[in-house]
Amino acid sequence: MIHRAAARAGLDMSAYVLRRVLSEPATRFRECVEALAGSDHPFALAEINSLLTAFTAAELHAAIAASPQVSLTPFLANYVAAMVEYACAKRAIVLPAWTRAIPPLVEPVFGTNLKSLRLHLLTHSPAPFRQRNIFVDATLGDRV
Repeated sequence: MIHRAAARAGLDMSAYVLRRVLSEPATRFRECVEALAGSDHPFALAEINSLLTAFTAAELHAAIAASPQVSLTPFLANYVAAMVEYACAKRAIVLPAWTRAIPPLVEPVFGTNLKSLRLHLLTHSPAPFRQRNIFVDATLGDRV
């Protein structure tokens, strides 16, 4: 029965089962993070930003409950974790355990190569980003 339903939906078995098990927000978040793994990251990060910004508190909770099952670079893993942590703080949602399992970057990463702006970024980056050694001016919901 499941085989026929998966075939009618045009999905392989694993994609069909994941869609049945995961909520719509969780599926959309997972797909965006998977796209991040194989793309030019600024656009994929912007898509995750838009998604996390648009979620209601309940949708956000459902979307981030499970750890993304994709291998990301340490920078991208930290950036996604910081965005999730920032979104949780804005909506007073408990952080998912998987974000705490991602170790912060060893070396700082700045959102610009202009040394004159680094002091500004050091003092104005949101806490979840600073704690992960990422220094940016724009956060969740912002566009640069």
